[in-house]
Amino acid sequence: MDSINSLFLLVSLLLFVSVLTSTLSARMGMPLLLLFLIVGMLAGEDGPGGIGFNDFNRASLISNLALAIILLDGGLRTRMASLRVALWPATVLATWGVVVTSAVLGLFVTWLFDDWHMGMLLAAIVGSTDAAAVFTLLRDGGVRLNERVKSTLEIESGANDPMAILLVTVTVGMLTAPGQTGVASVVRMLASQMIIGGVLGFGGGVVLARLLLRLHLVEGLYALLIVSGGLMIFAATNLVGGSGFLAVYVAGLIAGNRRCHATEHVLQVMDGLAWLAQACMFLVLGLLVKPSHLLESAPEALAMATFLMLVARPFAIVVGLWPFRFPWREVTYISWVGLRGAVPIVLAIMPMVAGVPNSGMIFNVTFVVVLLSLVVQGATVPMAARWLKVEVPPQAEPIDRREVWVDDQAALDLVEFRVEVGSSSEARHPDDVAAECGGLAVRCVSLVRGGLIQTLRVDTRLVAGDLVWFVASEEPATRLAKLFAAGVGSELSAHAGFFGEFVVDPACPAGELASAYGFKLEAEEDVLTLASLLRGRIGRRVVVGDRVSIGAFVLTVREVDDEGVVTGVGLKCPERFVLN
Repeated sequence: MDSINSLFLLVSLLLFVSVLTSTLSARMGMPLLLLFLIVGMLAGEDGPGGIGFNDFNRASLISNLALAIILLDGGLRTRMASLRVALWPATVLATWGVVVTSAVLGLFVTWLFDDWHMGMLLAAIVGSTDAAAVFTLLRDGGVRLNERVKSTLEIESGANDPMAILLVTVTVGMLTAPGQTGVASVVRMLASQMIIGGVLGFGGGVVLARLLLRLHLVEGLYALLIVSGGLMIFAATNLVGGSGFLAVYVAGLIAGNRRCHATEHVLQVMDGLAWLAQACMFLVLGLLVKPSHLLESAPEALAMATFLMLVARPFAIVVGLWPFRFPWREVTYISWVGLRGAVPIVLAIMPMVAGVPNSGMIFNVTFVVVLLSLVVQGATVPMAARWLKVEVPPQAEPIDRREVWVDDQAALDLVEFRVEVGSSSEARHPDDVAAECGGLAVRCVSLVRGGLIQTLRVDTRLVAGDLVWFVASEEPATRLAKLFAAGVGSELSAHAGFFGEFVVDPACPAGELASAYGFKLEAEEDVLTLASLLRGRIGRRVVVGDRVSIGAFVLTVREVDDEGVVTGVGLKCPERFVLN
């Protein structure tokens, strides 16, 4: 009994220390996942903790379980609008991109170690990006990327595990049983991983979505239903030869995009479960490592990580995204944010279990590559976004959102705003603000001033600091947010340095705007609306932040609806024009 209590104390202490030090991670710009790894290493055999842990099978079990939960949570939070923006480029990167990255890196590592077995296996292990690292750093890293870049990176990381597992499995098989691994078996394995994983994930997601819709449970049980169902899909898919990782991600995607009375409860609990899974996984993987052994292969690992970040990954991204006409800035950023994390370390356990020669060295080199990726790439995610101009300014948005379900399939959307100094809502009646944004579809339901709920009267006027709750769907809520944000109601646009000094109507004829401002268009473009002009010149699905230059003038997309229709355009004029 004492030993069990000691284990509980140890595990809880490690988690407690990791969470407490998360504030230090934020201040230093250090990825939180890296902190979990470091805490695990310090608690390990070579660190002050002195914990001897070398059970690779148990570590692999814990890591696979954690990755399944992380991917399920990632799928639940991925919107279908993201798929419409980035499905095909992300699919190319998750398949062909992994192969190209591994092949190019494999040639370099073969030359580095003078051993093609070592080279190809190491390259296959670190060839894919990591979902845990990408989801965490993009969603909690304090940077707002344009939708095309963000969606491409997230979908790629959530879908590239099957290809990485296939490459490692095939390479290990070639080393341990050369005669049993042929081209036909590789093709069959890839097809079964992708097809079975996708089909079972879709079917399982539909079942989970219907269960959430029809069952009425205690609030906390909805998330337990999703987690247990997701893990069932994960395990069953693996048992029949499919990719459990792909299946659980797809299942989360399907279930998360079918809103019902349980959705909010599930997401609230899943957020904590995903963080717990990440913390446990990285702590356990950190315990496996002996820092003294890492130093033995540090020079080779440094060279390998540098080549991966600066040559192999960029080459694969340029080739993979070339047909999709991504701007060079976006291609460069996607190349840089090829974050390695837990997945390569888990894959590096496979050679050790299979008894591949030099598997200990392979594990140590992989671990150093992951550390360098998290330190160098992970810590520079926000800075690189600003430097490459793929970051978009934050939108005015509610400070809180709630769903009140009045039926199994009908909900009221409650949104909360704070009246900011200088906003368009100041000194106005809440009902007047509601009428401007949605008419009868928007209603003020509460006004809080000084911590007290106020009775709405005819002479009620909003003052700075008031908290106001409205019933409003997503589109009217977006319009409301602009009225409550400071200084957005003026003629000059918010974030003029990014979007331009003026806001123009996307339905405006391009020829009329050209005549008014004195720039020239192609002959056939005069009759187009600005929205059509932008779509035609950009040549792909438009996202916020896309730009078109016409001489010295720049048109920038300010707003896009879920269908990809441009609903807001900014105009940036030459400096001499603005001054005049």
